[in-house]
Amino acid sequence: MTGPQSPSERIAAAVAAWPGVETATGRRGEIAFRVGRRELGHLHGDDTAHFAFPADVWLELKEHDRIVEHPVFPGKAGPAVRRIEEDGDVGDVIELLRLNYDRILADPTGGLEPDTEGPGRPRDSDYGPPR
Repeated sequence: MTGPQSPSERIAAAVAAWPGVETATGRRGEIAFRVGRRELGHLHGDDTAHFAFPADVWLELKEHDRIVEHPVFPGKAGPAVRRIEEDGDVGDVIELLRLNYDRILADPTGGLEPDTEGPGRPRDSDYGPPR
């Protein structure tokens, strides 16, 4: 018999069930959720989720205290963090990932911009130092 699922297991099970979502483990142990080349966000263990949003969406989410600034990018709208401290946070992280999922699916380019060096490159949801 297995025990209760951890926050990251609950989030991963919910998000991985959405059509087209792939999960991968990164170099730093993070669990990333992607649709094609676009990242919905990723988890660092059971206590932190990272995302990137367009500036207008980021500002609204921050205004409603659903996210905080990413510590690597202080003062920059876009990269965001959501702490996972209680049960309700798990549901909100899933909702934030769904927000990015729905944005990606609504994008007729599939999240890719033309690029002279290749078929496309990730847009606003690909952030941080090169992997």
